[in-house]
Amino acid sequence: MRYWLFKSEPDAFSIDDLASRPDQCEHWDGIRNYQARNFLRDEVKRGDRVFFYHSSCKHVGIVGLAEVVKEGYADHTQFDPESAYFDPKSDPSNPRWYMVDIKLLRKYERMLTLSDIKAMPDILDLGVVKKGHRLSIMPVSQHDTAILLSALQARNP
Repeated sequence: MRYWLFKSEPDAFSIDDLASRPDQCEHWDGIRNYQARNFLRDEVKRGDRVFFYHSSCKHVGIVGLAEVVKEGYADHTQFDPESAYFDPKSDPSNPRWYMVDIKLLRKYERMLTLSDIKAMPDILDLGVVKKGHRLSIMPVSQHDTAILLSALQARNP
């Protein structure tokens, strides 16, 4: 099992939106970056865990934990001309964009903010603390996972 950090703007899709879905499960669509797509298509596996991260808002940081319940499959929004994520160059026989389904495991009452994370001297590889690292899907090393989980547990016993 691996851990990932999935970033979402809460005005587009928040942890509360995930919590309100049937079975607290939803597809993670709209990824339009090739590196992030490759993660979803090739590396994110059923049973992997996801740090749900709110970005591009007043308070950014980890707000929940989810589990991948369905591995990468074609993102249907790429074929929908009415969707903001429509891609006219996508071919249904060879999809360009992928998504996974995630299920909420826990919504944290106390967010682990980006400032908190940046203040952790032992965080080594986490993309959100690296300058210029803007991917919305990123792997989290075992080392950093242990630190983040410990910090989240201390804030949210």
